[in-house]
Amino acid sequence: MTDPADLTVTIVDGYVDEPAHFGVPPYISTYPRFTAGALVDAGVPESNVVYHTIDELRDDRQKWRDVADADLMIYIGGMTVPGKYVGGTPAEPDEVRELAWVAEGTTLMGGPIRFGVGDENAGGQDMQRKDLDYDFVAKGDIEAAAYDLVDSALEGFGNRMRDNEELDRWAAKGAFVVEQHPNHPDHLICEMETSRGCAYRCSFCTEPLYGNPSFRTADSVVKEVENLYERGARHFRLGRQADILAFGGDGEAPNPDALRRLYGGIREVAPDLGTLHLDNVNPITIVEWPEKSREALSIIAEHNTAGDTAAFGLESADPVVQEENNLNVSADECFEAVKIVNEVAGWRPGDDPADAPTHGPGASNRLPKLLPGINLLHGLKGESKETFEHNKRFLQRVYDEGLMVRRINIRQVMAFDGTDMSDTGASIAQDHKQLFKKYKQEVREEIDRPMLRRVAPPGTVLPDVHLEYHQDGRTFGRQLGTYPLLVGIPGERELGQTTDIVVTDHGYRSVTGVPYPLDINEASMDELTAIPGIGKSTAGDIVVNRPYDDPGSVGIDANLLKYVQ
Repeated sequence: MTDPADLTVTIVDGYVDEPAHFGVPPYISTYPRFTAGALVDAGVPESNVVYHTIDELRDDRQKWRDVADADLMIYIGGMTVPGKYVGGTPAEPDEVRELAWVAEGTTLMGGPIRFGVGDENAGGQDMQRKDLDYDFVAKGDIEAAAYDLVDSALEGFGNRMRDNEELDRWAAKGAFVVEQHPNHPDHLICEMETSRGCAYRCSFCTEPLYGNPSFRTADSVVKEVENLYERGARHFRLGRQADILAFGGDGEAPNPDALRRLYGGIREVAPDLGTLHLDNVNPITIVEWPEKSREALSIIAEHNTAGDTAAFGLESADPVVQEENNLNVSADECFEAVKIVNEVAGWRPGDDPADAPTHGPGASNRLPKLLPGINLLHGLKGESKETFEHNKRFLQRVYDEGLMVRRINIRQVMAFDGTDMSDTGASIAQDHKQLFKKYKQEVREEIDRPMLRRVAPPGTVLPDVHLEYHQDGRTFGRQLGTYPLLVGIPGERELGQTTDIVVTDHGYRSVTGVPYPLDINEASMDELTAIPGIGKSTAGDIVVNRPYDDPGSVGIDANLLKYVQ
């Protein structure tokens, strides 16, 4: 019999992306942490558990020895929504197979990959279940499979879902894994599960495959945050749930008291946290329980960090598509939810919350505390040319009413077995691909850019932007958080550093900025000309006449002094 105390285990994180779960760096998902905790609970010493990301293995082939030599190699991955990523590249099916071939011990695969894989991690695809040459595939929870497999001396397990009592133990015991992540501690955000499953049954979504909502207690989540905080984590996202407003309730109605215990408890055990954001909110919750929702949103905005986003799954503003896909919110209802979030949480640090939403002259130079995000999904049953027009009209209405949304996520469906979309597949998305591309570009030009100017006008300060890559003579970076703005900075600056940035201009979904405050005596020509109102001639005069004892003596418009020191 294999003694768990002698077992060596390597966990490979190929990254996950689900409707209610991020795991591509700088995020670390719950799966590797819970799985590590389950292994320790089953008797495997912490020191015998090795964790690697797929990017680590790509960058350093020597680390493949940990894959080859482990008694048990566990692969975790799976993308059930399409996305584009900067911080990491999700594993492709061929890479997942290679891991199984290299491993000399027992191999176990799990996570949302159990729902299926496609030819690539992209939308407009039919996804199929495949074992990818692994000894075992967890068709239930990977953490439960790992526990049972160790407990059976690597002989096997019954596919099952873990319960909340097990989760309380495994979440606490698995916090040590974050220390092995290459982004730890400064550029890592921990995805936190408050619940999983969904009370609704939209045709395309994999979240209902987890069943009806199952909530953790506030104490359990707070304890996990405390353990992660003690291991050096400072950034947290309450993203693993279908609707944060329903936390601690019946799965539908808001429970403000439970949210007060959750958010207040997190702030108490993690007093110096850098990020506290969320993800999913169901707009129908806000419409059906407006007063409780207002109270809940106010609690969130009181405790979170600025720049937070509540993703709304509108999916389609077309009544035909809504009906055929069992979508639970209409365009009018979603508009009302957008309005309420703006009124309660659309204020900026330094502004009076009673004035929300705050934007325009006189507003603080920080991002709003909490804004909606809009998810639009294409390729659903019943989609026609009119669908695209319905969506554009909805977005234009939001903008014309002076409201704000943090981002608009437009994607095409991925069809998985077990969902209603499996019968239709990706055929509609494929038929409408050219129409989709044209419409997406129109939204970017007509809505995204002016909306971004409203949300983050020139002069907006973005603290702690992490510099990630160079391109075309510029440096690009992002803050940690939910759907952070991509920032382009003139010149090639040292990567891996963080710096405060002030916004100077806007793209469709990104901004240009310069270090804040800009040192007028050290700034480059490119940085100076990035400031609105300073052309090449003025920038040249500034450089020639340096140094300055006081930015006020530079001779530029007083409105531009907010950018410099």
